[in-house]
Amino acid sequence: MSRTDPDTETQTDTETDTDTETGASTDRDTDTDTGADTDTGTDTGADSAPAAVEPLSRARRTVSVVVSVLAAVLVLGALLLPNHMDLLTVGMFLRIPVEAIFAVALLLILPPKPRLAAAVAGGVVLGVLTILNLLDMGFYQFLDRPFDPVLDWILFADAKSFLNDSIGSAGAMGVVIGIIALVLALPTLITLSIVRLSGLFTRHGAVATRSTLVAGTVWVTCAALGAQIGGIPVPASNAAQHVDRSYRQIADGIKDKRVFAEEARVDAFAKTPTDQLLTGLRGKNVIFAFIESYGRSAIDDPAMAPQVEAVLERGTEQLDQAGFGSRSGYLTSPVSGAGSWLAHTTFMSGMWVKNQQRYRSVTSSKRLTLTDAFRRTGDWRTVGIMPGVTRSWPEGKFFGLDHIYDSRQMGYKGPKFSWSPVPDQFSLEAFQRLEHGKPGHQPIMAEIVLATSHNPWAPLPEMVDWDEIGDGTIYHEIKKAGKDPKEVWTDSAKIRNEYRRSIEYSLHSLITWVEKYGDDDTVLVFLGDHQPNATVTGPDAGREVPISIVARDPDVLKRIDGWNWDEGLRPGKNAPVWPMNDFRDKFFTAYGPTAGKP
Repeated sequence: MSRTDPDTETQTDTETDTDTETGASTDRDTDTDTGADTDTGTDTGADSAPAAVEPLSRARRTVSVVVSVLAAVLVLGALLLPNHMDLLTVGMFLRIPVEAIFAVALLLILPPKPRLAAAVAGGVVLGVLTILNLLDMGFYQFLDRPFDPVLDWILFADAKSFLNDSIGSAGAMGVVIGIIALVLALPTLITLSIVRLSGLFTRHGAVATRSTLVAGTVWVTCAALGAQIGGIPVPASNAAQHVDRSYRQIADGIKDKRVFAEEARVDAFAKTPTDQLLTGLRGKNVIFAFIESYGRSAIDDPAMAPQVEAVLERGTEQLDQAGFGSRSGYLTSPVSGAGSWLAHTTFMSGMWVKNQQRYRSVTSSKRLTLTDAFRRTGDWRTVGIMPGVTRSWPEGKFFGLDHIYDSRQMGYKGPKFSWSPVPDQFSLEAFQRLEHGKPGHQPIMAEIVLATSHNPWAPLPEMVDWDEIGDGTIYHEIKKAGKDPKEVWTDSAKIRNEYRRSIEYSLHSLITWVEKYGDDDTVLVFLGDHQPNATVTGPDAGREVPISIVARDPDVLKRIDGWNWDEGLRPGKNAPVWPMNDFRDKFFTAYGPTAGKP
């Protein structure tokens, strides 16, 4: 209440009641006991209470408004978030999401308990869709395709390995913890935001209803007129489209399993007698070598082409002087950025193996592979040089390899370079030491997977004299002088430069191995498995990879004259392009008994 001053009239009971209702102090005893005059300026009674309470109320209202605005921004941002980094523009977030209009309308008509349940369910669903959108962004950036919610979980182990090699185990663990926190926080925050907003809508039902009707009308009008902001349609339905896309993706995956099984039943060479297989290569040492991430961009991109082309042209001259000819073309890989094993399996099986489901299906079948065809003839010893394999690999039996040398069986005592456990030159030297260089060996068919050009492309090994490789300890000093991947991956130009250098190193390793150890019976087929990720290639680079065949025996190259491949190690811009799964049948035909016959 207001204190009575001697010079003023006593406040009425009505006024006292009013003070009480508005939150003013009514401590009459205190007023009476002190008997202080207002002139003292030390009064702690009713006059000061509103002054203290009003700023606090304003602060609370301000905080409440800010929280509500942030909740609305979070929900709208989640509804409008695209699934591709190239689409992250301001205009993308200035649109009207139709899902928000329907959600507000639904929340306004539901009773309290169902309304809360609907808000929570909607928050969880939107949170999950937001995480899937973020995963799509990452997959488009590195793999040139969206995330598959059924088949792609296996790739997270590879992602963790990549982080370990790029930023160290501590940094990788920090990233993993951050991702886990984000996965838990996003659905929680979005759910709390929708619950808060639903309460706000119901407290201001009339305003919310009018606003929803206006927004709906604007959305329909914009859709009818094709209204756009900077080329982006104003009416949006991202979340609905993502749900539909995910449903179709799962349904297509189920359907694809049946389709792939039907395709696998058709095999033109399944019943070919073994004495009719690979007759044009009998007595030859045939090597299939994959160069990790060796894509067409390496020889087409102006930022990398001059240096890589110089290596290929010089290599062609070196091999020509050593008596070797070569032919080159292009294959289209089923993957980009990663997924080497899918490309290897496509190449060897003649099946388009574009996902993990297909990989599991074909590797558990009896499909005839290029490598297994050599083994079935009984004329070749089949081996695998697999420096990237660090644990048991049961699928090796499917590929028909008599023996697999993984990173633990090659005698390497040097350091790991980035992701690659063994430098390419050492892998080729190990093949020479363990198999190819043994006196009196039977013909060999080898699958060699070179891994140095696997991202993150730093630090990189250097070429050394073949006679100085030894057990690989020479590489310790080379690694110390190499670049730190954390430094390289702060700049896209540095990334591209180190990628280019890694490809040059892999090519040098192969070319000089053939030059030093190749003979009249050597037949080398080498190719890229897939393009590098979009950080190197940029968007829309395609999935084409170079492929070359090198041999000293002219009859080996004559048999592929009908392929119209370009001479040399560098395929021209107009060189033939085949799907990678076509190579197996063309190879069997070219080196079979009917090659060249009408």
